[in-house]
Amino acid sequence: MRLHEKGILSYGLGALIILTLGFVGGVSLDRLVGVGFSPPGAQPSFRLIAEAWALIHRFYVDQAAAKPRAMTYGAISGMVDALGDTGHSRFLSPLMVKEMSDLERSKYQGIGAEVQLKAGHVVIMVPLDGSPAQRAGLRPGDIILRVNGHEVTGLPLDRVVADISGPAGTSVTLTVLAAASGHTSQVTLTRATINIHSVTWQMLPGTRIVDLRVAAFSKGVADDLRKTLIDVKKRDPTGLVLDLRNNPGGLLEEAVDVASQFLKGGNVLLVKNAQGREKPVPVKAGGKVTDIPLVVLVNGGTASAAEIVAGALQDAHRARLVGEATFGTGTVLREFKLSDGSALLLAIEEWLTPAGHIIWHKGITPNVDAALTAGASPVFPESERNMDVEQLDHSGDAQLLRALELLRQAAQTRKGPVTATRPAENSAGSR
Repeated sequence: MRLHEKGILSYGLGALIILTLGFVGGVSLDRLVGVGFSPPGAQPSFRLIAEAWALIHRFYVDQAAAKPRAMTYGAISGMVDALGDTGHSRFLSPLMVKEMSDLERSKYQGIGAEVQLKAGHVVIMVPLDGSPAQRAGLRPGDIILRVNGHEVTGLPLDRVVADISGPAGTSVTLTVLAAASGHTSQVTLTRATINIHSVTWQMLPGTRIVDLRVAAFSKGVADDLRKTLIDVKKRDPTGLVLDLRNNPGGLLEEAVDVASQFLKGGNVLLVKNAQGREKPVPVKAGGKVTDIPLVVLVNGGTASAAEIVAGALQDAHRARLVGEATFGTGTVLREFKLSDGSALLLAIEEWLTPAGHIIWHKGITPNVDAALTAGASPVFPESERNMDVEQLDHSGDAQLLRALELLRQAAQTRKGPVTATRPAENSAGSR
């Protein structure tokens, strides 16, 4: 996610192939310019890097490949990777910095998929709602092997991002290894201008239960949610499903405001600094739906700000979490600008759930485990508008159907929130 002290970004996974950089870890919007210094004791290490640089330029057989910028970016990326903060702290090329800025505004051009580099492979983490990637059937865990016929395994992520990125209306062909089937296929996508509609909702067919989808925590999402909840309450629902599946995160301040719509009090999260001191971030007063029974849907694509909201609702016993373990983003990232327009995102703080459960590298375990039927995709409000009861029942979205079952049970037995007790074996938020 991207957390920051003034408006914390909380993006969860990698680089957006919008190609836009993913919402990972907590990005401080305090953008520091020109961090030019030589820390004590670093001179021998810098000298070693210079020696390697000189040897490459003198002896490497393919001198055309010894491009200074590529080597520089590779060295910086290697330093950050050596920290072991995979998926959080990272180096951003100027292109990735621009795309991250576009993502914050919820409008950008590309194919609309978030990716991460894992063991040298470019892995799709989240296809964005309504994006060319989602319409083409790309799913979390799929591996991109080639772009326009060129092998990308082992290439730096920013290079792959540049190859896939492009203006709306142009096309790109990907060779993809499907995570579910293990089959390799080619898919050609037409890049588009993507406007994320972060808040959508629909009354589920045959019920008075509302499916409420929050797709990302970009700027303005909490205001959109407040307006949406006013409309939702007019329908007098008996229950709410809050769908945070494949939500990569966004701004911390938006996550706090969103969680506060469902909570009467307490904290949304704890922020722990490098000295181990914890600072609570309290719930904001004035929540619109603090009593309507609630179930939250999560999966491995639920990250950062989305994990903050899920963890807050679970710890407050306000909702049950249904689905699969979340991604595990748990650091506050600060963006440090470099002199050529590139940047470093470095973890400076860690966040915890209100009860002190660790999410970083662990994720949040749902109260009710539920996996999608093989070959099925999540059902979101846009598609539910044209569904009848039978179509919903046969959608294959076992997670949504399980949430619906829990809310029906709650409506039959009592009026009030669906309480949740975190399982004892999940006390540390482990997967």
